[in-house]
Amino acid sequence: MGRPPKNPAIPSRQGVSASCIALPCDKPAPWPQLIDFLAERLSAVSREAWAQRLARGEVLDDMARPLAPDAAFTPGARVYYYRELEHETVVPFHEAILHLDEHLLVADKPHFLPVTPGGRYVQQSLLVRLKNRLGIDTLSPIHRIDRETAGLVVFSLRPQDRDAYQSLFRDRAVHKVYEALAPTGDAAQAWPQVRRSRIEEAHDAFFRMHETPGEPNSETHLDRLEVRGPWSRYQLEPVTGKRHQLRVHMNALGLPIVGDQFYPRVQRGPHEAEDFAHPLRLLARAMAFTDPVTGQARAFESQQSLSWPEPQPAVRP
Repeated sequence: MGRPPKNPAIPSRQGVSASCIALPCDKPAPWPQLIDFLAERLSAVSREAWAQRLARGEVLDDMARPLAPDAAFTPGARVYYYRELEHETVVPFHEAILHLDEHLLVADKPHFLPVTPGGRYVQQSLLVRLKNRLGIDTLSPIHRIDRETAGLVVFSLRPQDRDAYQSLFRDRAVHKVYEALAPTGDAAQAWPQVRRSRIEEAHDAFFRMHETPGEPNSETHLDRLEVRGPWSRYQLEPVTGKRHQLRVHMNALGLPIVGDQFYPRVQRGPHEAEDFAHPLRLLARAMAFTDPVTGQARAFESQQSLSWPEPQPAVRP
């Protein structure tokens, strides 16, 4: 229900932009006061917590003025509030800034850190961390990688540049290279190879994707770079950008990525506690494109490396 505000007068707080909700005006309102509406329609926050936020001046009108705890419900009004969590798990890994100029910021994201706020993470998201660290409130990611994936994430600094940079990803004009650690698999398997398939959301779990019959909507170029006994390091170059594409393609080849909690089977759901000792061994290693604003050739590379799995102990007869 909440959505980013279109009113530039509404400031961010602690790196978090205000969410906006328009109060219904198409039928008689059953809510005498604003807090009645908030407690019913945004019930993930308790009535007591809404009362506290109103008392602290953290719920604003369209003029950025704090709304009183006893403010009346006004049909059609726009109300702004700030998303916060009472208990938020700290991600004990840190991002690095690889590049910063007047147009772009390139960050090297650790495993487990989401790019933007959502679900269990607000302050513990890459965007909010960077806003708080740098004081640049106009930062906006121009693409996403999974929370479990480490590596490169690019941000636009100027709102007027944002669409031009995002169009690079829409138009597949960015060369992206990932690395993954996975089983070595069948010695007869040929490398390099191309995987094309149709990927759709799984019916039994909204957070998983799977391959289905039909016209391909995904493509990945894959190669094996290094073999260490039962484990190998792979280079993955996605042409398309379907959700979980690399994880699904590797799993479909019988080579699930080390540390994957969703493929081939769910080992830990999206709302369960993290095991920070076992990250997904998937890294957004490199990226290259022609800058649509400056015309420069841009190329960036992650400074991280993937940790190889521990050798399996020998089985004694």
